[in-house]
Amino acid sequence: MIELDDLDRKAAEAFPGHIVRKDLVRRFRGQFPVPTYVVEFMLGRYCASTVPEEIEEGLQMVQSQLSDRTVRAGEEELFKSKARDRGSVRIIDIITARLDAKTDSYLATLPSLRLNDVRISDKIVLDHERMLTGGFYAEIELGYDASIAQEKGGRPFEVLSLREIQLSTRDILDKIAAGRAQLTTREWKDLLLRSIGLEPASLSARAQDTTLLRMIPFVERNYNLIELGPRGTGKSHLFQQVSPYAHLVSGGKATVARMFVNMANGQRGLVCQYDVVCFDEVSGISFDQKDGVNIMKGYMESGEFSRGRESIRAEGSIVMVGNFDVDVQHQQRVGHLFGPMPPEMRNDTAFMDRIHCYLPGWDVPKVSKELFTDRFGLVSDVLAECFSRLRSQSRVNVLQGRVHFGGALSGRDQNAVNKTVSGLLKLLYPDPTVPVPDDDLEWAVRLALEVRRRVKEQQKRIGSAEFRNTQFSYVLGLDGVEKFVSTPELQSEDSIGSDPLPSGQVWAISPGGQDESTGLFRIEVTESPGGGVRILNQSPPGPFRESARIAEQNLYARSRELVGERNPREHEFALQLRSFDAAKSGEQLGVGVLVALCSALLGKPLKGGLVIAGGITLGGTIEPIHNPIDVVELAMEKGATAVLVPVSSRRALIDLSDDVATKVQVLFYADAPDALRKALHD
Repeated sequence: MIELDDLDRKAAEAFPGHIVRKDLVRRFRGQFPVPTYVVEFMLGRYCASTVPEEIEEGLQMVQSQLSDRTVRAGEEELFKSKARDRGSVRIIDIITARLDAKTDSYLATLPSLRLNDVRISDKIVLDHERMLTGGFYAEIELGYDASIAQEKGGRPFEVLSLREIQLSTRDILDKIAAGRAQLTTREWKDLLLRSIGLEPASLSARAQDTTLLRMIPFVERNYNLIELGPRGTGKSHLFQQVSPYAHLVSGGKATVARMFVNMANGQRGLVCQYDVVCFDEVSGISFDQKDGVNIMKGYMESGEFSRGRESIRAEGSIVMVGNFDVDVQHQQRVGHLFGPMPPEMRNDTAFMDRIHCYLPGWDVPKVSKELFTDRFGLVSDVLAECFSRLRSQSRVNVLQGRVHFGGALSGRDQNAVNKTVSGLLKLLYPDPTVPVPDDDLEWAVRLALEVRRRVKEQQKRIGSAEFRNTQFSYVLGLDGVEKFVSTPELQSEDSIGSDPLPSGQVWAISPGGQDESTGLFRIEVTESPGGGVRILNQSPPGPFRESARIAEQNLYARSRELVGERNPREHEFALQLRSFDAAKSGEQLGVGVLVALCSALLGKPLKGGLVIAGGITLGGTIEPIHNPIDVVELAMEKGATAVLVPVSSRRALIDLSDDVATKVQVLFYADAPDALRKALHD
């Protein structure tokens, strides 16, 4: 028995009777033919304690009941015989039912006993309608009537009673919300991860965020998520093992009748019966009817579908998971990130536009024993019930007046981002009355913008002009700074991306000198109350130190032209230089440094894809560049879309090759204020 840690003790105090040690679940894994949440249901009933003796006693009860009530392969006839001898037998099995039109009665199917003609009363079926679609696990009392067995075509087996595998109660969400109030946000995130069997200490921050994103379809109605990534990362585990409210559709044909509505009998399909419908191995999915994908698209857009004369509304979220056969970088070189989808969806931008979240499956580590937790977490059934109850709530109102999105977001983009933010905040704060701090709100907004932008980037790659602007941004608060959110797989640390950098950051090119070639640098400035410019680099090179000193003096001397009413002498600037080439001296970077200082003071970012070249004297004169063609060519190599150079370089650039001139826009500036105006993001 491992010693309890702080979170174990806090969880036991906050959620009495609703936690279970997750390594106990693994002890039973593979022993019995039932999913994880069924085992946890039994453990939650008998082992929801931190006292070792009580846990051990409970384990014996669980072992005994699972042994007596689950049917292993080859034991079918034994259980049937017990039912005959005793009159009834208790089993744990998945139960489905269908209407037999010949007898005008319902018949149940119990797959573990290979019985598909079990009598069941109308009342039991109507009280548990889910057995008419995908079915559910239950504790079933199965009776046997010998007199009926002797009749011709008799059906002696009957479901006498059943109890759904469910530990939670009606007020469970209130209890969990009250317990959540006793934990910090960090502790609650860790407990959520432990509740699905993972140890947060073994996951990177990125992997933790991605795992939390996987949970959103459980708490957000009509949420459309896609996850493509390497094999073996547990993509379908959450949707198959953790919640009885999710249904997994394995690769193959998906029928319109099963998914939406059966026209023959009016029976509602999976999206009406389950909170989440997950398509596993999505690349192999196809519909039995030609209009299947169109019905799916319509449903993903509005949550409604029309079959016959009526329009049917449903709330089931759609999740699609599948595998990449190649790495992400190669996939982007040869096509786009929707490449593994079925042919009818692969290049359909209208289908893509309905995806709220493209989850980066490549950021989730492969499942290994080191990732599993041995600590306490919420019983899966309790967690699943809370998730289901949260679906009726919304947290979009938290965004109002606090977050303002940039102009690149269309109506569908904003709707997708709102749903993702709402889902993340519901996971973090199950009590809607609890105020959400700015840090947690910004965390949710950045994740939401990233996973939606990933969809938009793929649409742009397919070539649609309407999706060209993908520079997603947001402002937190009325006086906040506009911040841009990119997708990490599109960004390279040593190349210039199309997104604006945060305010105070500038790409700059040094033309080099006698002993040094041209080189790319990034200048990063932060400002705070105080005075002066402080270089953070250890022993900064002399030429760069001189460029920074001259830029500082120009800022003081021409502050009104550059930054208006702001007084730069009342601010301290922390300056850092990062080199991305062999060039290290930072020769002739004065204009870049000055623009970075102004950007930080104004709180405004520069245009995306822009790089600046040029030095400046103490008197404010712009120094000419001796090799402007080399500068522009390097800018193109590094991914820039525009380069800002002194106007004195205009004649020399006549000899610029056609290839470079068509790929990079050359902007000329006459002095420092002109350079700043042309560099700032609109």
